Amino acid sequence: MLNLPQTQFEVSAEPLTAVRADWLVLGVWLDQPYSGPGAELVAKLREGGDFGAKHLELVPVLSPAGVAAARVLFVGLGKRADAKRATLHDAAAAAARHITAKKFATVAVAVPDPEFTLAVGVGLAQGSQGPGIRKGTPTRFAPERFVLVGGAADELPRVRAEARALWLARELVNTPPRELYPETFAVVAAGAGRAAGFEVEVWDESRIAAERMGSLLGVAEGSARPARLAVLRYTGNPGGPVLGLVGKGVTFDSGGLSLKPSDGMVDMKCDMAGAAAVLAGVQAVAELKLPVNLFGVLALVENMPSGTALKLGDVLTARNGKTIEVLNTDAEGRLILADALCLAAEHTKFLVNFATLTGACMVALGTETSGLMTNNDAWGEQILGAVAKAGERAWKLPMDASYDGLIKSKVADMRNTGGGRWAGAIAGGKFLEQFVGDAKWAHLDIAGPSFAESDSAAQDAGGTGCMVRSIVEMARAFGERGA
Repeated sequence: MLNLPQTQFEVSAEPLTAVRADWLVLGVWLDQPYSGPGAELVAKLREGGDFGAKHLELVPVLSPAGVAAARVLFVGLGKRADAKRATLHDAAAAAARHITAKKFATVAVAVPDPEFTLAVGVGLAQGSQGPGIRKGTPTRFAPERFVLVGGAADELPRVRAEARALWLARELVNTPPRELYPETFAVVAAGAGRAAGFEVEVWDESRIAAERMGSLLGVAEGSARPARLAVLRYTGNPGGPVLGLVGKGVTFDSGGLSLKPSDGMVDMKCDMAGAAAVLAGVQAVAELKLPVNLFGVLALVENMPSGTALKLGDVLTARNGKTIEVLNTDAEGRLILADALCLAAEHTKFLVNFATLTGACMVALGTETSGLMTNNDAWGEQILGAVAKAGERAWKLPMDASYDGLIKSKVADMRNTGGGRWAGAIAGGKFLEQFVGDAKWAHLDIAGPSFAESDSAAQDAGGTGCMVRSIVEMARAFGERGA
């Protein structure tokens, strides 16, 4: 079902002029002299105004002189003082997107500084995978190998692990819903566990019912595809604290009886991006054998309309005994996360969940930034720090008691909507907060950055792999710092 790139990553200390490759990618800083291969050409291009080395600016040279490579691609890196993981990641991705529109075997890339090896390597992975693999003629061709010239060899295992994880998450999000549904997602998760060395336990409908997960099962009632719940366990520090990771996995969201219009439904294969990020992140951590313990929960359902579908006015009972009045069946992600969070909170007091939860978060923060909500400011800051270090973006939203009334119900312990237009993202966070007990918890609403509606310089349309890199950073920091 999945079609993942098989590209190999290598590090080389060869002189740039001697590297044999189909393409040699050379980065140029906007505000610094360039002295690498093709320096005279770069100077002429700059003098003529044809290349300013602005961030993501590209100039291909198809018949280069003075190098063993068949072609050269100059890529603008922007100002040196502005360089960070995100900017180098995107520059490498933009270069890879330009090159991999056609089929080539070897792409060599000059790493501008060994500290940017990870950024460049994973950026190349980002730019070499696209959603068009089901076309009669594919639109993206991952090369056989990337050679990181001047890169740090000790970063290579992490480059490989994060690249594979990013590819997995993006491919899951891009897979058509007739192929990826709760049962097949669970099969992929089990396979990933066997390959990478972490435990995966899959619960079917009868087990989910026996575990008192009435909120999750309520969402699944309208679909012919039965629900699944996958429990992921990675133990890299026996006896140490456990980091809990919970992912929303609605493999297709029609809205249920609160049916979405076609233009709001067309991309709803992406509503499992949170679960994809958790699975891929745990895979990367396991491949790297990081000294940390992880407990992951993937809540997997389809949300469909039918004669057996959840109805407005129904009341569900979650695992912790709290009752929920359903006033909108399109606010289903929080219903399945309720039970998943209850389970995770029974195994650890440190939780992060990932969910394409609300359009309201996109209204508030746009399509590039996730919204973070937390019940513990110090824990939230730790999670924000990991996201920033990974080169991704999140912004903290308020969660004080003044918002508690958003989810009050007259007939149950709470309702699953905010009851109006205002603070919709926070209403979702307030709902989830009811199911984490006394755990330190952070909720990342990734509705905006998890799926790109159109191409950009550094990214193909479709699944983005949002939060995979951040999960690795969270796990690394948690393993080093502990609780």
